[in-house]
Amino acid sequence: MQTKIQRWGNSLGLRIPKSIALEARVEAGSTVELTVKGGALVVRRVRVLEYDLRSLVKAINAKNLHEAVETGPPVGREAW
Repeated sequence: MQTKIQRWGNSLGLRIPKSIALEARVEAGSTVELTVKGGALVVRRVRVLEYDLRSLVKAINAKNLHEAVETGPPVGREAW
């Protein structure tokens, strides 16, 4: 499929046809990475990792638990 690069302010814009967007799983607002490989423009979808606090806390164990770090005495109205 062919499309045209068009001017968009001081930049250039590329319209992505719907069928290609669906196949690449991108939509308006998706983050993509642009690279050039062998003179070809490569547009790659960046998968945004979503973290769940409950899952992260469940993964804490003796091997990855860090020791407490001394940060000094309270400076403001911290409650220790």
